[in-house]
Amino acid sequence: MACTKTLVIAISAALLAAPLAFAQGAGEPTGVWLTQSGDARVKVSKCGGGICGVIVGLKETIDQATGKPQVDDKNPNPALKKRPMIGLPLFSGMQPTAPNKWSGQIYNADDGSSYASSVSLAGPDTLKVEGCVGAICGGETWTRVGR
Repeated sequence: MACTKTLVIAISAALLAAPLAFAQGAGEPTGVWLTQSGDARVKVSKCGGGICGVIVGLKETIDQATGKPQVDDKNPNPALKKRPMIGLPLFSGMQPTAPNKWSGQIYNADDGSSYASSVSLAGPDTLKVEGCVGAICGGETWTRVGR
């Protein structure tokens, strides 16, 4: 009888833990994402208890004005203007703030500025990326590349 009771408890615990394990796996933003405009692919990975995002691909890898690979030429820091776009970190300090949500800073290579940001999974293949300057916020939806 005690053996049966232990078996029932073990099976019940496993069944209760399975949805939680699935939900945690489904709530992972790690992988490669295509930006809403389709001009960049960003690899999101775990780092320092949070997440990092780095550009791993561009629709236009060559700057048409210079004929050379694109660089971070909008950056206000002269020392950073020549760094390549491929490998450029976009997220900094992105830490979990709620289930499937991270907050920190995002770098916008289009204007060379960083903004308060949040990233959240809206579905298994949909990442909502938002940035704010004061009370003005904007965002876009990124799509997971491959699986």
